Amino acid sequence: MITLTWLRENLFNNWYNCLLTVVCSIFLFWLFQGFAIWLITKAQWQVVTVNLHLFLVGRFPQNLYWRIWLVLGISTTLTSITGGAFTKEAIFTKRNSLTFGFIVGVLLLILPFPLTSRLSLLLITGLITLGVISGQKFAEIITPWLSLMWLLSFPIIIWLIGGGLGLQPVSTNLWNGLLLTLLIAIISIVFSFPIGVLLALGRTSNLPVVRWFSVLYIEIVRGLPLIGILFLAQVMLPLFLPADLRLDRLLRSMVGLILFSAAYMAENVRGGLQSISRGQIEAGKALGLNTPLLLTLVILPQALRAVIPAIVGQFIGLFKDTSLLSLVGLVELTGMARSILAQPQFLGKYAEVYLFIGLIYWLFCYSMSLSAKKLEKQLNN
Repeated sequence: MITLTWLRENLFNNWYNCLLTVVCSIFLFWLFQGFAIWLITKAQWQVVTVNLHLFLVGRFPQNLYWRIWLVLGISTTLTSITGGAFTKEAIFTKRNSLTFGFIVGVLLLILPFPLTSRLSLLLITGLITLGVISGQKFAEIITPWLSLMWLLSFPIIIWLIGGGLGLQPVSTNLWNGLLLTLLIAIISIVFSFPIGVLLALGRTSNLPVVRWFSVLYIEIVRGLPLIGILFLAQVMLPLFLPADLRLDRLLRSMVGLILFSAAYMAENVRGGLQSISRGQIEAGKALGLNTPLLLTLVILPQALRAVIPAIVGQFIGLFKDTSLLSLVGLVELTGMARSILAQPQFLGKYAEVYLFIGLIYWLFCYSMSLSAKKLEKQLNN
């Protein structure tokens, strides 16, 4: 009844709105019908199914896929534990459990994985379920250790992917596809956030040297395009290094992304700092708090909570900006799509390939947005 009332008040309240609604509905139906027909009957999805492993992990050696599955298991388990620990309401309700089970079942049926990979995916599903349940039940015990767990997981993940120390080494030239996109995005987010916070604090500092350095850095970097910074990191940076010191191309690209994102992150955090009233700062000083305690206990928690949407928007933008790395020779997800389109049997299949990678980008970006909304709601309660 409420829906009918809303339709009558907003879409059919007079004759020209009725006409406009009908015309727009017919046009949208025509578009959807044409797209659905192409999607089901004309699109050739063999380009995706045949090259799915290239989209996901690129040229990573197939005999070492077990290391990728182990990395996926570690990351998803920690993510599910973290989500469970910070979520008060039950995640696995009857409706959510049915939806989750349906999605997993469909993926197991349609994805062109061998039996061992399907079993690995089923095992990871069990780890996600166990992680969420344990995270909710033992939240008070687990929460203080979450940061340490994530901190320890990063070197383990890099060791599993890159090898060494007893494992077969894998060159960074073979880190391709979605694997490279996620790795670069996560590392850039993790490092750009604290650097951005420090720059924001430096810009509001009373020390002229610190303040002017932060201002110059932020304004210069924000005035340059990202692709220019990436080219500088790839071409110009080696010229300033000793001849015997050659930084990996992947490392140079990550440094460029981190430095670029940190400048924008600093401005987002500075907006949160300016929202803190002077009275709270004076009250903290009156209680005897020194500057580090005042920042960590009073100012930063409130400032960061106020700018969660802007920070997450910056993270989403950074995740999508990784697509520019294909222009400097790194074969991430977009670069891998271009390589697949160069295969003779799949020439001209642009729509299928770019729809698929567009869906991947959307899934990860929407997941970050949804997680930010839940976190913001949790902190406001």
